[in-house]
Amino acid sequence: MDRQKAKQTRRTRRRVGIRKRVSGTGAVPRLSIYRSLRHVYAQVVNDLDGTTICAASTMDKGYSGNGTGNAEAAKAVGKLIAERAKAKGIEKVVFDRGGFRYHGRVQALADAAREGGLKF
Repeated sequence: MDRQKAKQTRRTRRRVGIRKRVSGTGAVPRLSIYRSLRHVYAQVVNDLDGTTICAASTMDKGYSGNGTGNAEAAKAVGKLIAERAKAKGIEKVVFDRGGFRYHGRVQALADAAREGGLKF
C-alpha cells in the first residue's frame, strides 16, 4: 500500500470513530470541518434532519483573507462560521474534526469559532 493511500485509510478510520461518538441535534448541532490542501471548509449540521444549517469556507464570497490554505485563513473561516451560526440562533455545538489532528489549521478554526461566541 502506498503512503498516500495509507494516510487516507488512517484518516477514514479516525473519522468513522469520531462520528460514532459525535452527532448533531437541533438544539446542539455538529460543527464539521474539512481541510484540503488549498481550502478550509466548515458547516453546522443537524444530523437528525440531515440538514446543513449554515456553512463557511475560504471559497465563499464573504471570505476576506490573505490566503486560502493557511492558519490565518482557518481563523477567518472560524469567525465567519461563528457569526453565521449565531445569526441562526445557535450558540452551542459539538466539534467534529473530521479525522484530522487537532493542531494547525484545525485548531485555529476551532479557537476562532470559540472567540466568535460558539461553545463546544
